[in-house]
Amino acid sequence: MAVEVEPAAEAQALYDETFENYKEYVNPPLARVMKLSGSPLEISAHGTTIVDHNGKAYLDFAGGYGVFTLGHGHPRVVAAVKAQLDSIALSGKTMFNAALGRLAKRLAEITPGDLRYSFFANSGTEAVEGALKLAKAATGRKKIVATYDAFHGKTLAALSVSGREAFQERFRPLFEHVVHVPFGDADALGRALMDAACFIVEPIQGEGGVNVPPPGYLARARELCDRYGALLVADEVQTGLGRCGALFACEFDGVVPDVMTLAKGLSGGVIPIGAYVARPDAWNAAYAKAPLLHTSTFGGSEIACVAALAALDVLFEENLVENARVRGAQLLAGARALAARSPEVVAEVRGRGLLVGVELAHEGYAGTIIPEMLKAGVTAAWTLNQQRVIRLEPPLIVGEEEVGRALGALAGAVDVARTKLGTLAR
Repeated sequence: MAVEVEPAAEAQALYDETFENYKEYVNPPLARVMKLSGSPLEISAHGTTIVDHNGKAYLDFAGGYGVFTLGHGHPRVVAAVKAQLDSIALSGKTMFNAALGRLAKRLAEITPGDLRYSFFANSGTEAVEGALKLAKAATGRKKIVATYDAFHGKTLAALSVSGREAFQERFRPLFEHVVHVPFGDADALGRALMDAACFIVEPIQGEGGVNVPPPGYLARARELCDRYGALLVADEVQTGLGRCGALFACEFDGVVPDVMTLAKGLSGGVIPIGAYVARPDAWNAAYAKAPLLHTSTFGGSEIACVAALAALDVLFEENLVENARVRGAQLLAGARALAARSPEVVAEVRGRGLLVGVELAHEGYAGTIIPEMLKAGVTAAWTLNQQRVIRLEPPLIVGEEEVGRALGALAGAVDVARTKLGTLAR
């Protein structure tokens, strides 16, 4: 791929300008941290490659935390958006929206079981907020059960059901009647579900450290929710749409949730869009007599919906769910082999499909390993709730050679961390 390189002086001037703007007008401490960590300025991105202000190319294994399922700027999705812009980009909500209707129909066709009705938002957090409101309205109950180490977003209700105190403490009091239980512990869930409106859970915890529950956990959660009359809300914002080597991660346990939240990769990484999809009984119990109980000005815009429709076409036609399974197995095996060779640095590797977490023996190693991978031309990221876990989450279009390159960069970074920091206490 040909790369246009800015003249060195102009590139540096653009970087300096951007840093100053971040420092003065965006987020001063974040600007300093990014600069100290060696974060460059992103100039362009195509497929699995990001190019910085100096013309250096990076293999993207951070993947926008799951956004870039189709890579950066997939041409079919971009073309769909450009074509839509020539007619109407954003409707005023007083008339029917053909793209929205088609996307809702498509989601009903591909989601498990009888999930049917969709509400479109602008992000995963908004989708979670709407799903929680639906659960309360449908059941007439107040209590919500969630899990420790969960991440559902940072707006108030989503933050209340997330599971990290560091994000919550300065915003208390949060929502009342929220109960947290250990992830993967069905017995604890059963004790908490009495009189609950819903249990909200990620089929695999992403920001919690890529935590995979025991086999059958979601099936047991489904049984318990049915027993106590609570809705099961599956947060598939990060795990859905092929990320974990199945179309939806709840399908590993054969589970149909009452509500499913989606976002991140729904538009293939081109336009922000989120959604929650509900079964008819739950939807009708909440909205049958009050269809405008929950609304969004920008949610379900024409350009977002046509992007999502094109992205779903690519997902199926290019067989990317299967690619995520195969390439994910390669990535997981390679990272586990590295852990076996370097147990003093890498404590554990876990994940499914192309959502892989590398847990380090000490979080101090991450501050060396991620910048070293960046130097080697590969991006990676921490998980938000667990700073000792590095997340590897490339686009679903990633190839065998690219997975090998990423594993090589990780191995080299682990070697540097071992030499530089020695064996840190666990």
